[in-house]
Amino acid sequence: MYKEKRMTLSPELIEKYNKPAPRYTSYPTVPLWENNLLSATWEALVQTAFEQFGAQEGITLYIHLPFCESLCSYCGCNKRITKNHSVEIPYLDAVLAEWKKYLKLFNSKPKLAGIHLGGGTPTFFQPESLEYFLSEIIQNAEVLESAEFSFEGHPNNTTLAHLQTLNSLGFDRVSYGIQDFDSNVQQAIHRLQPLEKVIEATENARKSGYTSINFDLIYGLPHQTIASLEDTFEKVADLKPDRIAFYSYAHLPSVFPAQKSFESYLPADIEKRELYEFGRKKLIDLGYEEVGMDHFALPNDPLNLAKHQGTLHRNFMGYTTSPSKILIGLGASSISDIHLGYAQNEKNIEAYKETLNKDQWAIQKGHVLTEDDIQIREIILDLICRNEAHIPFKVWEKLNEDQIFKLKNMESENLVRIEDEQLIITEIGVAIIRHVCKQLDLRLAENQKHHQVFSKAI
Repeated sequence: MYKEKRMTLSPELIEKYNKPAPRYTSYPTVPLWENNLLSATWEALVQTAFEQFGAQEGITLYIHLPFCESLCSYCGCNKRITKNHSVEIPYLDAVLAEWKKYLKLFNSKPKLAGIHLGGGTPTFFQPESLEYFLSEIIQNAEVLESAEFSFEGHPNNTTLAHLQTLNSLGFDRVSYGIQDFDSNVQQAIHRLQPLEKVIEATENARKSGYTSINFDLIYGLPHQTIASLEDTFEKVADLKPDRIAFYSYAHLPSVFPAQKSFESYLPADIEKRELYEFGRKKLIDLGYEEVGMDHFALPNDPLNLAKHQGTLHRNFMGYTTSPSKILIGLGASSISDIHLGYAQNEKNIEAYKETLNKDQWAIQKGHVLTEDDIQIREIILDLICRNEAHIPFKVWEKLNEDQIFKLKNMESENLVRIEDEQLIITEIGVAIIRHVCKQLDLRLAENQKHHQVFSKAI
């Protein structure tokens, strides 16, 4: 079995760098958007982006389905807790109304490069509701042969009917939110799902024709220990999903009050890092390869192949192989990234539906990218996807003294290497990659008050 020696951060560096930093699913990050987006501006940007990129690359849809039957207290997603399933069709009809507004902007039938259903809990919706909704979406587009359709499923309520219905519509990728198999951890975060349900959901996906199964796992949760995490990975090894997202728990109780319920049971900073290093080694030993900051994939998985081919990309949905520069977000709180600008929808479900019922855009905030934004975004994407980036001299000139000092200091700590105009993140530096990106963030440097709105980086 392949094993590797791994350089790790010292306790001193963990203490130094375990400070708030953006996750950089976008640049600029959402708190720093200028909110300079009028409806007419957004329509013009969408039309321009579609003309420039849509015909060749197609478009990708992220559809936010925000309902859950119970609250997972660790969760930072936009959701509505209810057991009332009569909410399904009125919400889906509002999303369809939003899709029709986009269809009016395209100068031809859009090509679909992908669909991702996120939440909330997409499998809160009944299979027949999803079939009605997605059929309406798909029939108004041309599905590319290489399109990837995926959804997030809760093992407790992802039925065989869900899997078969979605597969018949072209879905062949599913991501299950596992988080941890330990019963003490599950009780603390209110995410109770027996191993038997995970096994059933995984086996049902495989026999229904799904070619890619992902497990979401989280480290840094309350009551987690090396021993409990080892048990979780033994169960993961038996099920052998194609991909694993091993996320750092983001503790922001001021934003998500339910997180206060287990605050005193969280591992200390050094213990949390030890959990990650232990989990990472387990995954490597199981044959997975590290892809980006928090993803792992089997050697022949397309995500891993994209990493080696230099085509890996990252957006609001995480790491992806999709070449599409146009990501349209549909649904309450969803975010669109069309390369030229960003837009986020109204988070409140009632307000979102009411606005669409009036045939108006439900955009709550947005940002039109400047030339500087586009250049810095490409640099940050290169760092996050490839661990190195070309930094033109004119960008170095725009960094302030503090940013330059911190990058030089990182170099002295063997976290980065600076070679002419090339910035390279070392093996040990990968652990603080968010802080490296932060030193290239021109907008954050000018807005110090926003630093504390982000989760800790390690």
